Amino acid sequence: MDLAPKQSKPADSSVLKSTAESRLKNFMHEVTGRALVMMESATHNQQGIAMDLVQEAFISLHKSYADKSTEEWYPLFYTILNNKLQDWRRKEARRAQPFSFFRKVSLDDDEFEVQDVVDESTPNPFEFLSQAVTADEIQDAIAQLPVRQQQAFTLRAWEGFDTQTTAQIMNCTEGSVKTHYHRAIQGLRAALSHLNPNLGGSSK
Repeated sequence: MDLAPKQSKPADSSVLKSTAESRLKNFMHEVTGRALVMMESATHNQQGIAMDLVQEAFISLHKSYADKSTEEWYPLFYTILNNKLQDWRRKEARRAQPFSFFRKVSLDDDEFEVQDVVDESTPNPFEFLSQAVTADEIQDAIAQLPVRQQQAFTLRAWEGFDTQTTAQIMNCTEGSVKTHYHRAIQGLRAALSHLNPNLGGSSK
């Protein structure tokens, strides 16, 4: 009788691959809609570009992080997506400015932070802006915000990331996230106040 301890068989690589692909399919089903809304707003409604950015982010996620848990995928995916968006924006800025490849292209004002901004909560955007405002009206108002304000608001209010995680995804300081988020809330309330007077023009 063989008394030697039995060695557990390593999981078959094809099974692991199939499991990862199944998880990715479910993950894509869950986040694609919101990610596309974010990218369409950030690219001024260029739906083809938005779809390409989202698809490229999914491919990179699966290629580099297939072994990570689904929960870990959320910040990783949005970090990859943010990087691809910023690369696209830099290319567009250089295309619009001849010889700009000789100098650094500045896209945002992350270095400017409003001091003493309260770290506001992450409300459900529909509760925050009242049932009197439709999803399309919210989306249109978000699209009018500067890109970094769009990102800060959607990552916090829609995806529910905290300030620290949002800062990591956006590759900026927590102070910048607070500033962008604070201004986004002010901008949305001002843009939608004609639809619901109770919103007012301030987040205070």
